[in-house]
Amino acid sequence: MIAAGAARAVASQKFHRAVSPKAFSLITAFAFILLIFAAITRSMIAADLPRESEFDYDPPPPGSYTLPVVKLAADGVLLDTNNKAVNLRDLTHGRVTVLSFVYTRCAAPKACPYATGVLGQLHDMTAKDETLARNMRLVSISFDPDYDTPQHLAAYSENVREEKSGCEWRFVTAKSRAELEPILLAYDQAVDKRSNPADPQGPLYHTLRVFLIDREGRIRNIYSSSTLDPRLVLADVKTLLLEEPKLSKQ
Repeated sequence: MIAAGAARAVASQKFHRAVSPKAFSLITAFAFILLIFAAITRSMIAADLPRESEFDYDPPPPGSYTLPVVKLAADGVLLDTNNKAVNLRDLTHGRVTVLSFVYTRCAAPKACPYATGVLGQLHDMTAKDETLARNMRLVSISFDPDYDTPQHLAAYSENVREEKSGCEWRFVTAKSRAELEPILLAYDQAVDKRSNPADPQGPLYHTLRVFLIDREGRIRNIYSSSTLDPRLVLADVKTLLLEEPKLSKQ
């Protein structure tokens, strides 16, 4: 965990110049707390996805309900962890996709740390289910491109991806906030700067939105902090897979 915290604390020279050493130390400390929170969140999941106090209900069985199409998932050009351009469309077609907007400096407990923890739980589950691993994808899009560079996201992804096997989990960012803005608007993802850039919860304020997208690139569900139950997301993913006559066997 100490090594993971150190990797998460890697910052660009630009960020070092932008904030004081004291502020940077504070944000670094909260980044370490973020990792601890994510680890705790993920440790709560077992093979049978136990009920948690916050979600004290039993999700419906997969296939016992339908998920109407909300709208088409928007496209755009992003950068992957190898600093290569990638079309968002290629990350929202061909597999059932769970897509989350995050930024790595976030330390708000029910925001990015929680969303990344849930995606981590889902990834752990796919490591034990080959069919699910072949037919599911996770995507984490950073809306903090000045800090979350491809190099930084590469290190971050290694820390949060505990299972080396499992489904595809892509971490992407953008060259600039200007290039990212059309994507944020298309997904109704609100992001604002806090008045205090050294705020303990992170320099950006945002809503939590996680999207479930089918193989055809259609949004089928949108989760908020109050509905992002990993058991429900897993049931929704399996429901979409049951809609399809054939699952990938390659």
